[in-house]
Amino acid sequence: MDNHFALFQMPVSFELDSAQLEAAFRELQGRVHPDRFAAASDVEKRVAMQWATRANEAYQALKNPIKRAAYLCELNGVDLGMESNTAMPPGFLLQQMTWRESLDEARHAKDITVLEALERELAVARSEQLSQLVSLFKLGNYEAAAAQVRQLMFLEKFGDDVGHVFEAIEA
Repeated sequence: MDNHFALFQMPVSFELDSAQLEAAFRELQGRVHPDRFAAASDVEKRVAMQWATRANEAYQALKNPIKRAAYLCELNGVDLGMESNTAMPPGFLLQQMTWRESLDEARHAKDITVLEALERELAVARSEQLSQLVSLFKLGNYEAAAAQVRQLMFLEKFGDDVGHVFEAIEA
């Protein structure tokens, strides 16, 4: 199989039917799961394990929209360049700084209300970024999509940070 989409016999697209992906994954896992090869030769067991591992990796990449977007960019020859490309639009960076300040204040004040508001804002921003990704992929603009993916990764990291503060306050 050339790519994750082909492995599950799905079209190469950012927009994906998650139920169809789940069904294709379950069907493939049923065919290649190592337990089915318990009485097989060592070579057959090893091949089954490789296929099961590949199926799991492909499924994990396609079921998560951010990972799927990154994979699509890579399939189309665009490296996200996370290590070397840290440039972000000024408005995005300003929003990040504002959110970080609010998060620090909420942490120190143990203010759940502020954390909940941050989560709502983050959900809206994430939704908007995902909508923009849909459009960019439809246009075949993988360079701009890669920039959106990098921004989404920042949003995900910030969401994790908000979750950690919730846990610390509730502990």
